Parts: sequence; C-alpha cells; structure tokens
Amino acid sequence: MELIRERPFVVYWNNIPSPYMVERFNALSKRNNLDFEAWFNDRIDSDRSWEVIESGWEFRYKYLPTISIAGRRLHFPWSLLRDRLPDMLISLYAEPVFLAGLMIARLRRVRTAIWVEVTFDRWIRRRWWKERLKREIFPLMDGIITVGLDGQAFARRYRAREEKIFYAPHVIDVDHFSMGSQIALLSREKIRQELGLRGVTFIYVGRLWWGKGVKYLLEAFQDLQNRLEDEISLLIVGDGADAGTLKKKCRDESISNVVFTGFYQKSELPKLYGIADVFVFPTLGDPYGLVVDEAMACSLPVVCTSSVGEIRDRVVKGVNGYILPPGDRKALAEHMEMLVHNAELRRQMGEISAQKIAGHTPNRWAGDFERAVKKVMETSWKDKKTKARSDYRIKR
Repeated sequence: MELIRERPFVVYWNNIPSPYMVERFNALSKRNNLDFEAWFNDRIDSDRSWEVIESGWEFRYKYLPTISIAGRRLHFPWSLLRDRLPDMLISLYAEPVFLAGLMIARLRRVRTAIWVEVTFDRWIRRRWWKERLKREIFPLMDGIITVGLDGQAFARRYRAREEKIFYAPHVIDVDHFSMGSQIALLSREKIRQELGLRGVTFIYVGRLWWGKGVKYLLEAFQDLQNRLEDEISLLIVGDGADAGTLKKKCRDESISNVVFTGFYQKSELPKLYGIADVFVFPTLGDPYGLVVDEAMACSLPVVCTSSVGEIRDRVVKGVNGYILPPGDRKALAEHMEMLVHNAELRRQMGEISAQKIAGHTPNRWAGDFERAVKKVMETSWKDKKTKARSDYRIKR
C-alpha cells in the first residue's frame, strides 16, 4: 500500500522566477514542511524588467536545460526521466513543454496538479483546439490549485472536478509596501516636487502594453482635465512595448501633467504609491493583478475594471473603490472625478483597502499551499484505492 510521506517531495514548475513567487517559495522553505524544489524555464522574459538575485533565495531550484527541435529552443524536464521522482508536480499548462512534462509525470506515477487562473477574451485568442485540449487535460489532473472563485469557475468550465479544486490565494509582501509608503509620506512633497506632480495624483503601475488599457486611462484623464479647474496629475510607472506610443499620444493630444517614470524595482515602488492619492487599473483582462494588492497595502482607494480575476474579493464598490467596465473612458473619468473632489472619501477608502489586505502575506500563502498539496495527495490516494478495489471486483 502506498503511504504519503511526512515531508513529500514537491516540485513547482513555473516559467520565470517572478519576485512574487520568490517571496512565497522563501516562506515555504522556512516552514520546512515540504521537501520543496522550484523549476524555471528561463531566468527572465524579454518583456520583464525584474531583478533576479538568486543569492537571496532560500529554496532549492533549477533552470531547466534546453533542447533544439526544428530550429526551436525548447526546455525539457529531464529530471522526470531519472530515478528520484517528486511525489507531486505542480506546473502551469499554457505551453507545450508543461503539458509534455505533466504527461511524463503521470506515466511515471507522479501526482500532478496545475496552477489555474481565469483568463479574459480580450487578452486570449480562444482557438478551438486549445479549448478542446484544456477540456481533456483538466479532468486528468490529480488537482487544480487556484486563487479564488473566478479561478474555480474557470477550471469547472474545462471539466475540472469540484472535489479536486483547491485554493492558495495570491499574496504580496504587505509589510514592505505598507511601511515603505508610510516612510514616503515624510518626504511626500519633496518627492512630488522632484517628479513635477501637482494636485490630486492618480497612479498606474504595470506594463505599458495595449492589453492593460492605459490608452483609456490617458483619455479619461484628459477628459477630466478639460472639465476641472483644479490641477491633477497622472503618474505612470512601468515599461513595455507600447511606452513610446503612449508618450506620443500625450504629446500629440496635449495631455499634460502625465509623468512616465519607467520601471521601478520592488524596493522603490512603495514610495511612489505613498505620494499618490488614487490607484487606477484600467486593464482589459488581468488574471489577477497583484499591483491592486500593492496599492491597497499602501492605503490607496482603487478604481479598476471588472476584467480582473478575483477583483470582487478585494474591491467593494463605494467602500474601498470602484469596479467599472473595461474600455469605458467616460465611466473611468466620472469615478476618478468623484475621488478628486472628496479627500475624506479617499482617506476612508484607503484605510479600508489596507485593512482588507492585511495578513495576505507570503507565509499565509505557504500555509494555504501546503494544505492544497496535502489535499491533492490525499484525494489522489483515495482515488487510487477506489480504482484498485474496482479493478479487483472486475477481475473476480
């Protein structure tokens, strides 16, 4: 009879080591309840500017080797063909290499789970064969790990079984953002003056790419400027493929008081949240949007679109912000204006944001992840025992 080990060997296979995942994996390693290892395809993506500093990692990891097929460079999980296999492999599923790895793991009797988040049509092209493949893959997995009810509904859409869906909600380093933004308040006016910010300041943090909806934010901000006498500012933090296009739009259409800062590393981000008054997230389709949590930790009200995974768990209309249809510049401008005119409402909403996100820390994620792993392993063990009994009855 197969036994579940006290410290199961668990591998989490991700595309790159994002700072968010590194924080969580460090917390997981400190708890020492799993024999944990992380696999990554690449050190960084071409469209990401994060620092990758392996010396600060407290977990075992490896970058997967590559093979060349028909001129294409592909990663391959050779470890799944060797002797020491993990008890459980958790991976993404959107690339062929992940699917190949999951199938190899299943053939070698390794428990398999996939990390699932909701995706939106504005971001994803729904090819029929990909949709069919997901309907075949999801039910095969021993478990689905997701972040909330949106993720659950998305998994069920592809025939995942309810009893095999488990949760590990997203988190951030709350203390880092909360404390950093508070420190920034001490020199708020100095920093604002250096950046050229005047009046109520809206902030966007994220990639400068069409799918993030920044174009609509600029148009809404321009509409707001045209009907307000008071000065307002827009702080845009990040880089991306459309940075030049967005800056040109500001010049060509005379959208003033917009400050593009470029990309800021995590260590410097809290001070920018700290000098702003309202966070705006105009995305057309984010699976989650961790920048919303960062802004909340920095006590900011949030104006965002409905095309954000699990957003209703974080933003409550009229309580700590507003949720609007994506691509609606008029609605965006109207709700931004509400907050321009009411400093007390901004303060109250910001306090509630901070209260709602408190405790959403990497250590909490590590605990949720451990529980999800345990449940997947227990559920798959029960399934195997049930199948064995069924096979025995058939043979008899």
